[in-house]
Amino acid sequence: MKQDSSSGYTALRDGAALVEMPFGRVMLRGIDRRAYLQGLLTNDIAALTPGTGCYAAMLTAQGRMITDMRVLELGDAVLLDVPVRLAPGVRDHLDRFVFSEDVQVEDVTAATGELGLYGPKAIEVLHVAGVAGAAAGALHGVTRVRAGGRDVTLVRADTIGIAGFDLIADRASMDTVRAALTAAGALAASNADVEAVRIESGRPWFGRDLDADTIPLEAGLEDRAISRSKGCYVGQEVIVRVQDRGHGRVARRLVGLTFDAASPVPSSAAVVRAAEREVGRVTSAAWSPALARPIALAFVHRDFVEPGTHVQADGGGAIVSALPFV
Repeated sequence: MKQDSSSGYTALRDGAALVEMPFGRVMLRGIDRRAYLQGLLTNDIAALTPGTGCYAAMLTAQGRMITDMRVLELGDAVLLDVPVRLAPGVRDHLDRFVFSEDVQVEDVTAATGELGLYGPKAIEVLHVAGVAGAAAGALHGVTRVRAGGRDVTLVRADTIGIAGFDLIADRASMDTVRAALTAAGALAASNADVEAVRIESGRPWFGRDLDADTIPLEAGLEDRAISRSKGCYVGQEVIVRVQDRGHGRVARRLVGLTFDAASPVPSSAAVVRAAEREVGRVTSAAWSPALARPIALAFVHRDFVEPGTHVQADGGGAIVSALPFV
């Protein structure tokens, strides 16, 4: 069934859209903050310098994900962006292992807010809103700016799978920042708009596609989240064993599914079948305005990950597709 794209989706693809970011924030202060995180996270945190950041995961000793996160070195603190419901647990987990290190851990989710500005005209909107110079400086990192007369941390980001910026400020400033960006031409994107773009871009999110059973290699996160040159971290033994001894071979992989145009959008957690065999499950699905058909992210057995493989889910026929879709 044909579905028209919304103004929010169009703004994400062709203009600039405001996105309510579903993340919490944990702050680490103290001179040992990066060295402390170096032993707990998968990416090279020690290499960060003020104004830079990276994507990383926190793993169990068995190599399974506790969460993923964005790590931002602000110069006087490290800020972690994590799924909002996990922020208190991440704060407690990190605080639990502080012994003699100069590290203080605080959940700042309630005190701060975060708003995304995404799309090809995001920089233009920042320019109209009076933060153009800062936007240019933040093309590859983190910058402190003024937006709507308020202090804002501006982060170059691709969290939803397309280029844009996240703006982080104290909670009381967020309405003013949002109003300034709206006045500069940004349109609001709905959750459905963001889901469509995120899935089209092949970007899995923790809590929707990734969970506590996920090994990062299954989701193709190794290039984004894992440093091969850093020292030891929790879960590294499992990751190295799979990468080096197992040649990256895992039991399942995250893939895209492209459905027939007339098929319904499959439900989350729909069983994926090849003939009569259950081979996986859908994790996220949406109608794709760009492709004019339903699409989904799914984990499937490694024998069925080849693009072009025919499968079914929720009664609809689909083919396995390489990510991203668009």
